[in-house]
Amino acid sequence: MGLFDFLKHDKKKADAAAEKEQVEQRAGDAGRTSAGSAADAASVTRAAAERMAAAAPPKAAPATPTPTSAAHKAVPATPRSTAMPKPGASSSAAPGAMHTPTPHSAAHKAVPAAPVPGPVPSAKTRTYTVRSGDSLPEIARRELGNEARWRELYAINRGVVGDNPDLVRPGTVLTLPG
Repeated sequence: MGLFDFLKHDKKKADAAAEKEQVEQRAGDAGRTSAGSAADAASVTRAAAERMAAAAPPKAAPATPTPTSAAHKAVPATPRSTAMPKPGASSSAAPGAMHTPTPHSAAHKAVPAAPVPGPVPSAKTRTYTVRSGDSLPEIARRELGNEARWRELYAINRGVVGDNPDLVRPGTVLTLPG
């Protein structure tokens, strides 16, 4: 090998070493950059999520399953207080207020119905004493002005008339609707 070949070989060796060093340096930089950029990307994403959460309207409370929905079977019922609300307290505004049963809820079967107040006797209450040959449609036409109101007349006086609206006994005192 000649001198010229020797120098050429040394130059190749130095170039290869320099190139290897550059590749290693780039790989190290890339590792640091990708790790750094990943951390930067995560922090940018987190910051964006925080900004969106701050700008978004508040989330509504999750819907409570109702007895008619399928979801109520999977969610255990929350215990409700059995204490009666204080008089004068507004139960509609109080959180966790007692539920008023509806005909569609299962709870209405366990709660006895509130007594329906009967007609309040007053000076304006009109009555009619049944005469021989009278019928409820005839009394409704004569006293109420409309024969079709016999059902209303019967509903009010069912206790005194009985189960058969066609059989009205003479002398029975009927309360006339207002």
